[in-house]
Amino acid sequence: MGRGEELGCEAIQIFNQSPRMWKATAYGEDDFLAFRERMDDSGIESVIIHAVYLINCATPDRELASKSRKSLTHALRIGDAIGADGVVLHPGARKDAPLEPAIKRAGKVISASLSDSENCPILIEQMAGHKGILGTTFEEVEAITEAAGASDRIGLCLDSCHLFAAGYDVRTPDALGVVLGEVDRRVGLERLRALHVNDSREGLDSRRDRHADLGAGEIGDRGMACFLSAPEFEGLPATMETPGPDKTGPTAEDVGHAFELRKKGLASRRRKAARQKKARGR
Repeated sequence: MGRGEELGCEAIQIFNQSPRMWKATAYGEDDFLAFRERMDDSGIESVIIHAVYLINCATPDRELASKSRKSLTHALRIGDAIGADGVVLHPGARKDAPLEPAIKRAGKVISASLSDSENCPILIEQMAGHKGILGTTFEEVEAITEAAGASDRIGLCLDSCHLFAAGYDVRTPDALGVVLGEVDRRVGLERLRALHVNDSREGLDSRRDRHADLGAGEIGDRGMACFLSAPEFEGLPATMETPGPDKTGPTAEDVGHAFELRKKGLASRRRKAARQKKARGR
């Protein structure tokens, strides 16, 4: 929370435990109360939890599936306790296994975790597309959502780097509009609950998840300005997962740059709308 304030953030993303360990951190009601009070006193408007990286909802291994369900349920219960806006989830990997059974397995774990918690949503993160990973296409996200029961508590998190790496161009309003049209047809824009704002070190359709600082990658300043100013994203919590100049995460300057890019994107969209209105009036 303190770091988020220092950086000038309005939204933060946290891990509820070490992201690369199964052992859950034991929190008590006093911890949750202190977090809620600290957040009320801060300028932070939204908190998102990222589920641990070890979770694989699509695994055929029963022990791993059980651990994944328990870890995801634990994150959701903490989300309930602190008032988080969702738990971001990498939906799983099938490796060389068939797609449809993997989707069914992922849906089963997600559904069970929702049943064992109260209100906090699961936000399925669209993925970059490396081999065997689920959730690269919106068709797969739709199928996972349906397999999990299509609960209102199942949402979507879009990552600009993942989109670009998966072949979805987000660099111009027209291109991004096509992408969001597919999101709406397949998943529903009403399920879109959060954004990850990252440039990409790799090119379009690279299928490689390599984050870059905003403006320092293949999406670039203009592309990120377009992404950040999309009207469909208005009011959504957006968090950065960029490396930063020292490879320790974004700095206050990086966060400020994101806000500036959004302003430039909004101004560009207003100018375009004014030109179009003027042209129609001729």
